[in-house]
Amino acid sequence: TEVIDVGHFLPMAFADWFIRKEMATEAQTQSVLLVDDSPFFRNMLAPVLKSAGYKVRTAASALEGLATLRSGHTFDIVVTDIEMPEMNGFEFAETIRADQNLHHLPVIAVSSLVSPAAIERGRQAGLYDYIAKFDRPGLIAAMKEQIEERARAEANRRAA
Repeated sequence: TEVIDVGHFLPMAFADWFIRKEMATEAQTQSVLLVDDSPFFRNMLAPVLKSAGYKVRTAASALEGLATLRSGHTFDIVVTDIEMPEMNGFEFAETIRADQNLHHLPVIAVSSLVSPAAIERGRQAGLYDYIAKFDRPGLIAAMKEQIEERARAEANRRAA
């Protein structure tokens, strides 16, 4: 049996199909780097993020993600898988936190392994949130929360 991912094709035909009005204005100018070694999950999550109004760029590994971040491209949020070869998502987040030019970026993890120990390890690595891979609404909500938090922090910084 073939299963068609309607969530992938609807935004191709109707760009605003899944965009909620309250998210559209906030997300349209936001860019996200999606890092996942699995083409299946990149192809599943990228359309979800695009349909929510984000500009999405993908990377197939943490090393490719770092190269993209360090090449001068600007992103508002990084979404990363945890289980990746060469450099896992925890190490990727720690590398971003240690980089003077990148440490401000919010990093949200998506993983099929969600446990209290993994979430705590993510906090220690500097992850802003830890979401199950199939929790699409949870991912969008976490991203929205980070955008709002960054906007508040920027407004407070300007006011000071």
